[in-house]
Amino acid sequence: MALIVGVHGIGQQLKGRNTLKAVWLPAMRDGLELAHGPVPADDEVTCAFYGDLFRGKGLGDPPYTAKDVSDGFERELLEHWWRTAAATDPEVPGPEDKTKLRTPDPVQRALNALSKSRFFTGLGERALIHFIKQVHRYFAEPELRDQVRDRVAREVDADTRVLVAHSLGSVVAYEALCAHSGWPVRVLVTLGSPLGIPNLIFDRLQPAPAGGLGAWPGQVQRWVNVADRGDAVALVKQLRPLFGDGSRDQDVADLEVSNGARAHDISPYLTAVETGHAIAAGLAG
Repeated sequence: MALIVGVHGIGQQLKGRNTLKAVWLPAMRDGLELAHGPVPADDEVTCAFYGDLFRGKGLGDPPYTAKDVSDGFERELLEHWWRTAAATDPEVPGPEDKTKLRTPDPVQRALNALSKSRFFTGLGERALIHFIKQVHRYFAEPELRDQVRDRVAREVDADTRVLVAHSLGSVVAYEALCAHSGWPVRVLVTLGSPLGIPNLIFDRLQPAPAGGLGAWPGQVQRWVNVADRGDAVALVKQLRPLFGDGSRDQDVADLEVSNGARAHDISPYLTAVETGHAIAAGLAG
C-alpha cells in the first residue's frame, strides 16, 4: 500500500489520480535523489484526487467575468493575490499604482494586473476566477468539504507515512489529519500552502484555532512547510507562529525555495532538495 499520499491543489478538475501521479512521482523521485533518500516504487505513492468535484458540465471553464467575483471572500482573496504578486513581480502594478488605463472597477483592475504576472502566466481571466471560486466553495459548502476530505481518507491506510500536500490540498490534508487522529502519518509536507492567510483561511479551519494557535494535525511527528518567496498563494510563508510556536512539543519547519517564474507549480516544489529531505525523513522514520 502507499507509503506516500499526495494531495493536489486548485485547478486540477480536468485531470485524474493517474494523470497527477504521472507528474508527481518522477518529480518526487528527483527531489529524493538530490536528498540521497530512498526512491519510492510505483505502488508506494498515490494521489488523492478530488478535482472532479469541481468539474463543470460545460466545455472549458465557466464563462466568468469580473462581475462574477462576489463580495467578501472572493474579492478579498483576489486582492491578497494581487498585492502579493505586485510585491514580488515588478511587471505587476499594485492597487495604489497609477497606470495609463485606470479601470474604475477594482476587481477588473486586479484581474488586469495579475494577467501581467509571471506567476499567473497562461491563465485566462475565466480560469483565474474559477480558481478563486474553488477555494471559496471548499469553505462555503460543508457537504463538498466533507467529500473532498473523504478522498484523502480513501488513500491513507496503515502503511502511509507521509502526506505531501500542495496549495488548497494543504488545507484538505491538514483538516483530514485533524479529523483522523489515529492515522499513522509521521510527516506532513505542505507546499505553497495558503494555511496561514488570516480570516479567509486560517480562521475558517476545522477545528478552529484557539488563542491564535491552530490545532496540531493528528499524530504527525514532523511538519515541513515549503514556500517560494514569489508564491502568491502561499501568502503567509511562516506557519510556525500559527501552528508550532515552540510552546508545545510539536513544531513546524518553514523552508524557502526558489521555483523560478512559475513559483506555485508542483514540479519545482517536489524536485527541491528541501522537499526531498522532508519526505525522506518520513520514510526513514
